[in-house]
Amino acid sequence: MTFLNPAILFGLLAASIPILIHLLNLRKLKKIEFSTLQFLKELQKNKIRKIKLKQWLLLALRVLIILLIVTAFARPTLEGVSVGGTTSAAKTTAVFILDDTFSMSVIDQQGSYFNNAKQTIKEILNQMQEGDEAGLILVSHQPEEINHTTNLERFKSELDDIQISFISNELNSAIVKAAKLIGTSRNFNKEIYLLTDFQKGRLTTQENVTNLNELLNEQVRFYAFDFSGREILNVGISDLKLNTQIFEKNKPVKFEAEVTNYSSTSINNLVVSLFIEDERSAQQSLNLNPGETKTANLEAPTKSSGLIEAFVEIEEDDILKDNKRYTSIYILEKIDVLVLNDAIENGRFINLAIRSASVDGFFNVTNRNVNQAGAIQLQNYDAVIINSSSLKNISKKIQEFLSQGKGIVIFPSSNGTVEILNSSLAELNIPASNGIVKIEGRNTMEFDEIDFHHPLFENIFLEKEKKQVESPKINSYHKINVTENGKSIIKLIDGSSFLSEYSTNGGKIFLFNSSADLAWNDFPLKSIFAPLLNKIVLYISSNKSVNEEQFAGEKINVNVSNRTLPQIKILRPDSKEDLVNMNEIISSNFLTYNSTELVGNYKFFSGEKLLNSVCVNTDPLESVVEYLSENDFVNYLKGIKFKGTFLMIDNDENPVQQILQARFGSELWRYFLIAAIFIALIEMAIARNAKKEIAELKG
Repeated sequence: MTFLNPAILFGLLAASIPILIHLLNLRKLKKIEFSTLQFLKELQKNKIRKIKLKQWLLLALRVLIILLIVTAFARPTLEGVSVGGTTSAAKTTAVFILDDTFSMSVIDQQGSYFNNAKQTIKEILNQMQEGDEAGLILVSHQPEEINHTTNLERFKSELDDIQISFISNELNSAIVKAAKLIGTSRNFNKEIYLLTDFQKGRLTTQENVTNLNELLNEQVRFYAFDFSGREILNVGISDLKLNTQIFEKNKPVKFEAEVTNYSSTSINNLVVSLFIEDERSAQQSLNLNPGETKTANLEAPTKSSGLIEAFVEIEEDDILKDNKRYTSIYILEKIDVLVLNDAIENGRFINLAIRSASVDGFFNVTNRNVNQAGAIQLQNYDAVIINSSSLKNISKKIQEFLSQGKGIVIFPSSNGTVEILNSSLAELNIPASNGIVKIEGRNTMEFDEIDFHHPLFENIFLEKEKKQVESPKINSYHKINVTENGKSIIKLIDGSSFLSEYSTNGGKIFLFNSSADLAWNDFPLKSIFAPLLNKIVLYISSNKSVNEEQFAGEKINVNVSNRTLPQIKILRPDSKEDLVNMNEIISSNFLTYNSTELVGNYKFFSGEKLLNSVCVNTDPLESVVEYLSENDFVNYLKGIKFKGTFLMIDNDENPVQQILQARFGSELWRYFLIAAIFIALIEMAIARNAKKEIAELKG
């Protein structure tokens, strides 16, 4: 047995008071005025014995009452006993799981949930003894190696330095890590402390539940602190998309921001603002019902070329870190186009079409024979037009080019065979031609269906309502039918695809089924030829301009095959730089970057050349303000086969008191107090009877 308030035990000295009073009463001699003979006759020996016995019994009861009352106030508890001795003498290993995700940034009357959690850890540390071990695991991320420490002061100092993280993660991953860490401890007392708001969607998924019964056995005590409780007002930007697919300087860019009201109250006139290069460029107001998601459509022009950073922001609420979402686009200052021909003269219409739209040298066109392509560095170009049916010796280069997010356009050669074209298409995982169709006489094939919703036709017509395309007269063409991995943009009357689009290996391929040769069609002479071809070049050049989104804490995989130096510089959102030597990496064409704990833009440079940029944002799951019940968590513990002792501690409870009670057993003060009252009643009854007998004896 041990006492939670041992200082009260000094009150046991009060048990001597009844003894002193009894001794003093014995010294008082009373004078009886009748003869000794008469006294001896009337006094009965048995009554004297009874009275003395009751007096000693009363003395014992009064001492016992004082002992019980003092012991009750000292709060006795039953202490567990191990084979080697009592647990109070055993060392303790405590593993703290601190939820540092941004849902813990909510502020109530006592401060933020996160700061309250850190303060609770400090209070628990203050109760630990010399030689006890402590370990800290953060919910946001867990390094491979986490060690215990007996330096509790240093532990507190490191705890002070921890801040709220942008990274979201499941509680289960931290609990699994804690189980492994505590499993390495040789101390008798093993304790896990979970300090969280018990966000409903962030516990785990069923497939991640594992059996931990060997690590979390009967020896482990698990304490959970629930910091949730207040009604939370939270609206977050759950997604940000670019609704423009062809980017040009001084042309408008469309953004779609999904805004979600995670609260149980309606939100009116919420202002959603678009910032481009830190300048407010557009805004819109939204009204949101509880749990509702709406889209804010924002549009603004870009004023420069190069990397354009943008973000959408809403007004402040209880959770701030989901009020901003980042994206970026890359607008080329000029577009380098490579045209590969069977013969240079065969590309005259393609060259004329591209150069006709080139203002101030925006399109820089290079013509080469397809047989020379093996010696050409394709990564130096933004778009490649292949005016040939043959990809002999360059298919691997084309695939590498596509993997950089770029694109190609294919016009089959008027001199090529079906077999040559199909061999090339097979290399690119594109459906084969079913043969060349040649129409004799005055009959020709024409356009039938056109997908005017495709980005290629955006802003190509002067009047949006009048979308008409004059069909060319087609005499010869490959009969190509689009399969699941592509889509037809222009169909011919016979159902075959005149122009189709395919996404493969990270890039885009546009395939015409007829040659850019007047012997096959008069397409190069039609008014749609030049603007359509230019739009295609802009489109495939813009493909790599769209920034990929990652969540904070996720790995970024970047293609750095077009680097010019062995060292890659990463410019982080906080303007700090990381350097990576690619010579030390086995797969040198790709870089995996792990330090994504901040939100914003991560830029990857080779010297001064920007290779790529990736936006990192918060996970919308962390914004949900629904919480687990105690039963939900108990069921989870059953799922992982937890065998130890579990205790849930609420906000309004004294954590140290609850832990001490759980650590040493149930408190017995109630039983001692009940016993004191019961014995006091017995003492009163005996005392009343004894007084009556003494009075009769005197009479």
